[in-house]
Amino acid sequence: MLRHISLIAILFAMMMVACGGGVSSKPKASKDDKPASTSSVVMAALYDFRVIKEYPHSSRSYTQGLEYVDGVMWEGTGQLGRSHLQRIDLATGKVDVVATLPDKEFGEGITHYKGEIYQLTWESHVAHVYDKDGKHLRDIKYRGEGWGITTDGEKLYMSDGTSTIRVVNPETFATEESICVTLDGQPLDLLNELEWVDGHIWANVYLTDAIVEIDPKTGVVLGYVDMPALRVKLENNPEAEAFNGVAYNPASGHFYVTGKDWNKIFEVEIIKNN
Repeated sequence: MLRHISLIAILFAMMMVACGGGVSSKPKASKDDKPASTSSVVMAALYDFRVIKEYPHSSRSYTQGLEYVDGVMWEGTGQLGRSHLQRIDLATGKVDVVATLPDKEFGEGITHYKGEIYQLTWESHVAHVYDKDGKHLRDIKYRGEGWGITTDGEKLYMSDGTSTIRVVNPETFATEESICVTLDGQPLDLLNELEWVDGHIWANVYLTDAIVEIDPKTGVVLGYVDMPALRVKLENNPEAEAFNGVAYNPASGHFYVTGKDWNKIFEVEIIKNN
């Protein structure tokens, strides 16, 4: 069982880590660079949340990517020999596997882009591209690790477990820009699953029960929500590992969140207190 800690604890642990730890086109800061003045630092807001509904989820699904598209819940799963692209019937939790990765590959995040589905792999340096029926179309090689992926409809945004989100070309995965993500003025490492919502990126922070809202223009975390209370709602679920998986329903404005081998998906309303 993994140990889960608060987002603020992660921040303190990462205070000496500079952005650029991943595959990034942004130059690293030099020892002569001065930290930003406190007056220019945007402090992240703490959001509240409310559970709207609970849905069954297979405790054999090691969630790496979650996405709600046109009324269908899609999921990418990980673990060697257990990595799939699949659809989930929210009402029953029934899984429809539409593609299976080779046993030697560890599946990661997924996103829909212009009628196709992209699925990353952790250390195999390859993204698989499918049609909506799960037919394999092509592979795209990339450098570094693959963790989470999302899109604004034009570009792909990719995390690799560092504080850097890479903006990559959908055809070649060449890095076109890098975003250094900061929380309260400090680089925020362990960015994992990503979701694009109304011009912002929402990201799971690995080993925490938190998701953060990121301004992609600045990399600044505008707010975050900690959800350790969801673990209390898991019943007879000793397999449950890290909180991971964030999807958005634009019709309701609600989010869906779950975790690796969790037996529930939670529909939540995120409340931004003014």
